[in-house]
Amino acid sequence: MLIGHEEPWREWRDAREGSRMHHGWIFAGRRGLGKMQFALKAARDLVTQPGIPQPENDHPDIIVLTHLPKDDKEEKKRQDGKPYEVKRNIAISQIRTMQQRLNTRPTLGDRRAIIIDPADDLETGAANALLKSLEEPPQGTFFLLVAHRPAQLLPTIRSRCRMLRFPTLTDADMARLLADLAPHVDENGRQAALAAANGSPGMALDFVERELGAIDRLMREIVSGGDRDFSLRGKLAEAIGNRPDRARMQAILDLARSVLAREIEDPQIEHIPAIVDGHSRLVTLAGQAPTYNFDPGLLIMEIGGLLASAAPPRERANV
Repeated sequence: MLIGHEEPWREWRDAREGSRMHHGWIFAGRRGLGKMQFALKAARDLVTQPGIPQPENDHPDIIVLTHLPKDDKEEKKRQDGKPYEVKRNIAISQIRTMQQRLNTRPTLGDRRAIIIDPADDLETGAANALLKSLEEPPQGTFFLLVAHRPAQLLPTIRSRCRMLRFPTLTDADMARLLADLAPHVDENGRQAALAAANGSPGMALDFVERELGAIDRLMREIVSGGDRDFSLRGKLAEAIGNRPDRARMQAILDLARSVLAREIEDPQIEHIPAIVDGHSRLVTLAGQAPTYNFDPGLLIMEIGGLLASAAPPRERANV
């Protein structure tokens, strides 16, 4: 069991022992809390039935829908076991294919689990198509929707699912986890990762693995002192790189939001409205980034501008 999953498992098992298990679930929480790992184990819990041998690896009655490779070139990388870029959304064609599977009986027992990760990246047509299955689910079919931003799901989807929330970890738990999983990182690096992750172990490890320390320092420098001559934004763009992939860009956006969230928590800060406004606009930008075709360079400058807009009033200029 992953750290922080104790309460979600308790709630899940209470529901399993009830008279009628809900057919639709939303596993909600920050990115990097292990919701997908929970979904896979919960799906196994659903489809495993007494007296029926179960495969150790891929299960024929657990269907996982997630981002597909961006094109044939990226599909070849996936087949070769290499890192690959993915499409921005989960497409309606994936939902349609899944729905065709629902017209057949489960392979091993009488239950089937559908995992969608992340459900908040469903394109509009896919979300509407999924709604039809949620409204009239086949007997024995359960939907497990992993959501980093559940508010972006259709209200009608949320209303047909039970919400299971995943808490962030305490600083003490995060520190122990980083010490175990990233022992090569020094104390300064660990502290920076803990502050940037804000209770998300996945984000902390992402911070370490992607070497985001220099980017974090530049962002904090912009927020504290502004960037009147755009020099810091230039350094930020250089540190991020010319062609950041989708995952790296998402990590950068999460980091920028975390930098401003830390500022909001400082009791000595007096210009809270500007910081809150910058944070709110970054949240909007992070929600749009997976679905809009932003130019990476312009997106990086937009992030830098929002950070500069949260600097103390006397330091603000050219934001």
